Amino acid sequence: AGKKKRRGIQMFDAYLIKDGSFQNYEENGEVAGFKVDVHIGEYRGCFLSLVRGYYVEVDGVEYPLEAQKFEINNKAPRTFDEIAKAAWEHWDYDDYATLYVACPGGLAKGKHRLGLMQGLMTQYGWQAHDQEWIDNTPLPREMAGKQQEVYYFDVEI
Repeated sequence: AGKKKRRGIQMFDAYLIKDGSFQNYEENGEVAGFKVDVHIGEYRGCFLSLVRGYYVEVDGVEYPLEAQKFEINNKAPRTFDEIAKAAWEHWDYDDYATLYVACPGGLAKGKHRLGLMQGLMTQYGWQAHDQEWIDNTPLPREMAGKQQEVYYFDVEI
């Protein structure tokens, strides 16, 4: 991963994406979007139902949750609505997952600026906001927990 602008140092920001994994992907013979291998920013890993999506920005363009799918544990890519039901499936700290983002035609070859923020619900006991987050899950960028800000990476396709 490329260097990011640092406002504060977090212990896992440098490891949030896998070097060299940012690329376009195809579906049915056509470029359908881009993907990147991501690492969990939680040192214990977590149950998948706590992973509520990502804030994704490339070159200043934001990509919504509806454009995202998530591949982990040797299962086909799933939406985050499907992932929310995976209460007993775990994302281990050592494992990378693949985040797919629909973007018809993909991204141009060359350098890009990728911004990511994981939307993770807390797993350290019940918090005052937890029921509200279950009933009305906030967008990933509004779920500041372990990751307090969007991390930016210089990447290349």
